[in-house]
Amino acid sequence: MRSNNPVLTSLPGARGQSGYGYQGGYQGGQLGSVQSGVASSAGFERPMTVDDVVLKTGVTLGVIVLAAAANFGIALSGNYGLAMMLTLVGAIGGFITVLVHSFGRKFGSRAVTLTYAVFEGLFVGGFSLAVTGWTVGGADAGALVFQAILGSLGVFLGMLFVYKTGAIRVTPRFNRVLTGAIFGVAILALGNLLLAVFSPLNPLRDGGMLSIIFGVVCIVLAALSFLQDFDLADRLVRTGAPEKMAWGVALGLAVTVVWLYTEILRLLSIANRD
Repeated sequence: MRSNNPVLTSLPGARGQSGYGYQGGYQGGQLGSVQSGVASSAGFERPMTVDDVVLKTGVTLGVIVLAAAANFGIALSGNYGLAMMLTLVGAIGGFITVLVHSFGRKFGSRAVTLTYAVFEGLFVGGFSLAVTGWTVGGADAGALVFQAILGSLGVFLGMLFVYKTGAIRVTPRFNRVLTGAIFGVAILALGNLLLAVFSPLNPLRDGGMLSIIFGVVCIVLAALSFLQDFDLADRLVRTGAPEKMAWGVALGLAVTVVWLYTEILRLLSIANRD
């Protein structure tokens, strides 16, 4: 089974590799059953646990928050131009880091995950400043950021509850539909970006009704993506994947959290302007 999350597609077996190196394997894109046996020539690797996923995801999100706070501080100290430059660097750097992880041969690199966290934190900090109008006297800017964080946490916990109760089952059909929907949204976003660059039009991000609908769709898709990410993490744990793979799961969850946060914050800022 594979996730539509781009950073969760470089798992062993997704490209015909022979397994985890600890026990069991990931063959033909499917998580194989755990097989007791001999550790690989690389040596014994402790199997991943739920605690590993929680800890590494927490560390990754913590680094994002720290980097965002640093960019906040730079802007509020009067260096708004530098903060916006770091925001652009963060956006590009985060995108490149995800590509490196997605097309790399190894899943679960701590260095790649933490590098992504730093870049994405810079982006999130600058994005929050720009969208809320914090530096131009936005009295409600802090409240908007807090509400977006609270909303993201609520969606995360809500989808975890949905997954645990089995209210929505992650099936091959679910994966295909969700992947197609996200692919479609990505094409629309790219088309809108090109339109905004080469014309005065920006229909998906101008605060109009179409922009609001697009934002709601993105929030729903991000929420559903959590189900796939939870399912993949659950299967990796149950099949005895190496502990280091928890870093890959943490990266995937962080990508979804950031996507969700930015869309919620953008919609809140539109509502606040109205």
